[in-house]
Amino acid sequence: MKVFIILGFSAAIAFTAVFFSFLQRGKDTIFEPIEDNCITKAIQKGSSLVNYAAHYEIKRKIQGSGIATPTLLLAFSKFPEQESQDISQAAERMEMSIQMLKQKVCQKHKRSLHPTDRLSADLLTMLANISGCLPYMLPPKCPNNCLANKYRLITGACNNREHPRWGASNTALARWLPAAYEDGFSQPRGWDPSIQYNGFQLPSVREVTRKIIHASNEAVTEDNLYSDMIMVWGQYIDHDISFTPQSTSRTTFLSGMECQMTCEKQNPCFPIKVPTNDTLSAGMDCLPFYRSSPACDHAILFGNTSVLNARQQINGLTSFLDASTVYGSTPAVENKLRNLTSQEGLLRVNLKYSDNHREYLPFAEQLPSPCAQDPSAGGGERLECFLAGDGRSSEVTSLAAMHTLWLREHNRLARALRRVNAHWGAHTLYQEARKILGALHQIITLRDYIPKIIGPDAFNLYIGLYTGYDPTMNPTVSNVFSTAAFRFGHATIQPIVRRLNEQYLNDPELPNLHLHEVFFSPWRLIKEGGLDPLIRGLLAHPAKLQVQDQLMNEELTERLFVLSNNGSLDLSSLNLQRGRDHGLPGYNEWREFCGLPKLETHTDLNTVISNHNVTEKIMELYHNPNNIDVWLGGLMEDFLPGARTGPLFACIIGKQMKALRDGDRFWWENDNVFTEAQKHELKKHSLSRVICDNTGISEVPADAFQLGKFPQDFKHCNNIPGMNLEAWQEFYQEDEICGTPKSVENGDFVYCSESGKSTVTYTCHYGFQLQGEEQLTCTSKGWNFEVPVCIDIDECENEINPPCPPSAICINTKGSYKCLQTDPHKLAEDGRTCIGNGCEPTVH
Repeated sequence: MKVFIILGFSAAIAFTAVFFSFLQRGKDTIFEPIEDNCITKAIQKGSSLVNYAAHYEIKRKIQGSGIATPTLLLAFSKFPEQESQDISQAAERMEMSIQMLKQKVCQKHKRSLHPTDRLSADLLTMLANISGCLPYMLPPKCPNNCLANKYRLITGACNNREHPRWGASNTALARWLPAAYEDGFSQPRGWDPSIQYNGFQLPSVREVTRKIIHASNEAVTEDNLYSDMIMVWGQYIDHDISFTPQSTSRTTFLSGMECQMTCEKQNPCFPIKVPTNDTLSAGMDCLPFYRSSPACDHAILFGNTSVLNARQQINGLTSFLDASTVYGSTPAVENKLRNLTSQEGLLRVNLKYSDNHREYLPFAEQLPSPCAQDPSAGGGERLECFLAGDGRSSEVTSLAAMHTLWLREHNRLARALRRVNAHWGAHTLYQEARKILGALHQIITLRDYIPKIIGPDAFNLYIGLYTGYDPTMNPTVSNVFSTAAFRFGHATIQPIVRRLNEQYLNDPELPNLHLHEVFFSPWRLIKEGGLDPLIRGLLAHPAKLQVQDQLMNEELTERLFVLSNNGSLDLSSLNLQRGRDHGLPGYNEWREFCGLPKLETHTDLNTVISNHNVTEKIMELYHNPNNIDVWLGGLMEDFLPGARTGPLFACIIGKQMKALRDGDRFWWENDNVFTEAQKHELKKHSLSRVICDNTGISEVPADAFQLGKFPQDFKHCNNIPGMNLEAWQEFYQEDEICGTPKSVENGDFVYCSESGKSTVTYTCHYGFQLQGEEQLTCTSKGWNFEVPVCIDIDECENEINPPCPPSAICINTKGSYKCLQTDPHKLAEDGRTCIGNGCEPTVH
């Protein structure tokens, strides 16, 4: 059995029947006097305006110029996987349909729709169905077998039995305060220049960057306590728990203008105004900015069905600390990452390159990818972006290195577990290694990382000791955490990347690089020394200290994602604009939320920001503390004792981490997730041990985040403790009545004991499907069902998502398929992936 969530597509009944049945009903709606044809036209127009060609545009432009622009690189890093993409586009169609209804689209009744107007449940459900949202709004069906209690689902769904959507991928981010949109519905703060806040216009975010955030590369105060590794872990963990896709449309929905060519604010474009003398403007009055995709509104079916809800944004990942950076957050991504022909439960690795016989991540399947190429390499050789559980793994080399480290750790664990339990099949080995890896992510984050960030006092106040799973705690990542508070780490990024030799000294063959030289550059890992020099540089050099007048260096504010001289982006402006795009309330409202005093005056502001030159600049731009964007305000606050954040971000990060811990039924400390012996072994492990086990580095700090000097503060790997996997040894006891479960060809079984009953759950290898009962229970008369069989799936019969490109013939094989190419374009070595322009549909 392949574990998946049934989203209930069957409930989305055929368009025509549903459409007209809804129009016949709902006579109590506000639309009763309006002709049916008006609603039809509004909805059809709203859906038709939403146009997508972003993915193919990215590929065309890379093929045309050879180098991707910063805007295209951002689009690539924010491009959702298929399920997120489908949901995003359905939500945008629904939102545009509502916008059409809001306008005076009817001939007889010149009546517009206000956000507070009451709509019938029938009409809203009709909108959801026609837009494509409905299947994604139905509750998931949770599998009821022993396996579902043993291993978390890849989507994160069904973690909470009463609220199966909590923490699941491709659901809305949580709102801890009501959204603050200019129109109360979806329009970002700063959208309409005529609207004033406390008597003033909001400042342009680029102006805030230039006057408050920006610092030169040379203006860096180094952290005297923590290494650069703490910055990388923060980014890596952020990518484990949140990803908000931006719209995949490159043009405005209403006018069809390209977002890069217009300064008009029109969905999905929310351009950033820049001064004429700005180095980023490149002759334009603004920088392109694409709004985050809206979420399909579940409240239509499961909440107040008569009031339009404010726009929400999607989290494409599971909220849980579950190593989805390694495994993905949907079954489709998970299957791409697994080595499904291996009987050891391994993940796929790069077949072309290795790092001193150690593994690299596989390359992305979509070719060509936009990653930079080695300028000294021959024209025929390409090194693509890496493929990992999160699509941003190639953004910078340090992040790619962290992803690679954990890929190796999974495969190391899976091989070691097989030696301990020779009877385990591929499914069990994969799931057990995944379970351990998720626990290590949780331990390193809550034990080693978060206390350093928010300080001991805030940790005790907001997180405290673990007291067990709390089913009333919603673990969903909040909008303010992912869009503002956890982006504090951007102020800790060094402008220089260092690579060191075995003595932790500079290597003349691997000189220091500016940050912009490692954006989207996997080739630097593969061709310039592998992981070890880069990780040594992260361990032995300090992180940048977050100082109030040195927040972000020019590598981030002037050269973000620069691969050539063809433009740039500004991370600070993107962060501020994203907060407004998401309707985040202002700084003071969040201070109130956290029980902190509001700051009403300039003098009040000086009590939390000790650099008064900075507060003067803030007041000069914002005029009133109530107008300050939450990301800026939180970033500016003086640190709490023993922390690297101020009181506001310590509160938001602390509350979020408690929710992620206490609201996770599979949290490593929860009863019945691991045995006491296994928990004892897990506690011994550390990031330093993971580095020892998966690189050629032999000397490391005991705590990878703690800054030390080599050699006196470093330990040999022989003295770094780690897990003894014998705690996972399983002694299978044959059931007295039923005996040993029968094995099944092309499948595995997992033995499980639940409520005193012996159960066996069967799964099939990739390319096969289960026929018969997946779970057998031992009764007084023996196993209650016959053993199932695994039959071959004919992938070529899939007409909705055909496995081969249009130019190829699909041939089914046992457990797989092959694509037989019929035109000059060739296939990659896997026999499936098409290479060349002819592989993609024509974009009109």
